[in-house]
Amino acid sequence: MKKHLTYLFAAFAVLLSNVMCAVVAYNYASLWWCGQYAGCSAPADTAFLLCIPYGIGIAVCVALAWFFGRRR
Repeated sequence: MKKHLTYLFAAFAVLLSNVMCAVVAYNYASLWWCGQYAGCSAPADTAFLLCIPYGIGIAVCVALAWFFGRRR
């Protein structure tokens, strides 16, 4: 059972990293367009702040995969 949990949380970590890349790229492009043409006040670099919660989630998934994968 632990082997399955190891693979599950490792897959969640990879999935979260891919979702993080897509969300940050979309928000960066959206904020850049809004700053250039629509007059938004936030710079496009603020999209990178979304890496913080995704990074925490990835770290938790990696830690759980390591915890379930270690041998006792």
